[in-house]
Amino acid sequence: MFEIKQLSPETYRRQTRRSTLIIALIFVVLAMVLSSVAVMLLGEPGGDNFRLNVGGVVAALVLCVALVRFKFWSQPWMAPAVYGWRLKRSLMSVTNVMHQVTAGVQARDPAAMKLLRFYHLGLTQMHQLDGNSSALSQMVHEIDQHKACMEALAIDTEQYQLNPVWLEAVKKANAAK
Repeated sequence: MFEIKQLSPETYRRQTRRSTLIIALIFVVLAMVLSSVAVMLLGEPGGDNFRLNVGGVVAALVLCVALVRFKFWSQPWMAPAVYGWRLKRSLMSVTNVMHQVTAGVQARDPAAMKLLRFYHLGLTQMHQLDGNSSALSQMVHEIDQHKACMEALAIDTEQYQLNPVWLEAVKKANAAK
């Protein structure tokens, strides 16, 4: 279950830039080393070693992805980037069923109402963390309108957790139609 945390956008951007730079540097070093080793071991002096260089870069990419996923993912310096990735994945899981969520909201289904509120809160945070205030300003009216509707129906508007049960309920409710 994903939960929205309160983060400083400036700190988040600084930390994600740092982790991105670290990973980019690791990739560049790996690509250079693996390409050089491939050419040194398998190449021909003065010959065309393009394939070996490309092979070194591809091997570096695969190794870098494996390092990120299996070694760096759990490191504290990667936490902001992992959080951003999980936030975007959670929002995408709602986006994938948005037509069903919209239908549920129109029918005043509590699960759909909560799911849309989580989506609005998560989207708001994502835009704040990414520094994209113009996209957020276009949605303020819709977000406020939905929040007022939830308050009128006495549904809690503090939906900072994505409950997978809501997704399933919305899918089932619309599958039955």
